[in-house]
Amino acid sequence: MLLYHRILPRLLTLTVTLPPRPASQLLLRPFPPRRPLLPRSAALCQLADPQTVDHSDAEEPEDHFDAEEPLGDVQVKLPLDRLFLPPGAKVTPGDEEGVTARVLKGSNIVLGTYARGDAQVVNADFVKSSVRPDDCPKDGRPEFALVGRSNVGKSSLLNSLVRRKKLALTSKKPGKTQCINHFIINDSWYLVDLPGYGYASAPQEARKDWDEFTRNYFLSRDNLVSVFLLIDASIPAKKIDLDYASWLGQNKVPMTLVFTKCDKRKKKKNGGKRPEENVEAFQSLIREYFEAAPPWIMTSSVTNQGRDEILLHMSQLRNYWRKH
Repeated sequence: MLLYHRILPRLLTLTVTLPPRPASQLLLRPFPPRRPLLPRSAALCQLADPQTVDHSDAEEPEDHFDAEEPLGDVQVKLPLDRLFLPPGAKVTPGDEEGVTARVLKGSNIVLGTYARGDAQVVNADFVKSSVRPDDCPKDGRPEFALVGRSNVGKSSLLNSLVRRKKLALTSKKPGKTQCINHFIINDSWYLVDLPGYGYASAPQEARKDWDEFTRNYFLSRDNLVSVFLLIDASIPAKKIDLDYASWLGQNKVPMTLVFTKCDKRKKKKNGGKRPEENVEAFQSLIREYFEAAPPWIMTSSVTNQGRDEILLHMSQLRNYWRKH
């Protein structure tokens, strides 16, 4: 099964009044020749004891944030060339306003024809933990992988998506997710919780092992619909996250950027910026490596911002994947 990013150019009919762009530009492109390749272990690291199934998202101390300034959902208006058109979506002349109206809230993702009534999670159960891609379920169901830096809020987001507090356990100690963990959703598709990267206390040998089996997972799973790369929007962009996004892009692994903790902002005395400012800064830094804008969504596990939008996005990607 070809991944949707690899066949997307053959499906989209773009007739907007924008400068012509060759179909090849809709693919995630590799680095320019002058820049070094970045699939380094510093950006793909984190495995300790492979037997545990616990999941970790250590939150930063509350006094790092402004309690008086909670942030609601933010709808960011974007030009058409920065929107993500899902498989099957079309833009016809004069329909620019209609396209803008179909953009999912707090994202750059256009809602297409493949988003249907199967988006919501009815039931969710843990299936198994694996330390090798070969050990993962082999039933061919579509799956979405969640990955991000340790303490980015990955397990909290997973719990929010399924509306259960303890499906994926959270911990105050980073580095507790140590396997490829599969959760079956609605008896028809998988959410996959991967180890967090960037936890410096993990042994060097453990980081090397994690690097190998996680990259093999990304490159070998034919039923992997998309990787959801979680980025902490409450802080400025980190190089390790930029490296990770670049590695996925160069290897043509379908990717959605999920910006977490969008309800929080660092205190002004620490030079804090609003989440949408950090989101825009991250987009600016990776834009030169991508011919077309990768899909992204702003989220909060505290307010559940972005939960329904992520599920709708997964629905349209999943339904397209099944049909093709």
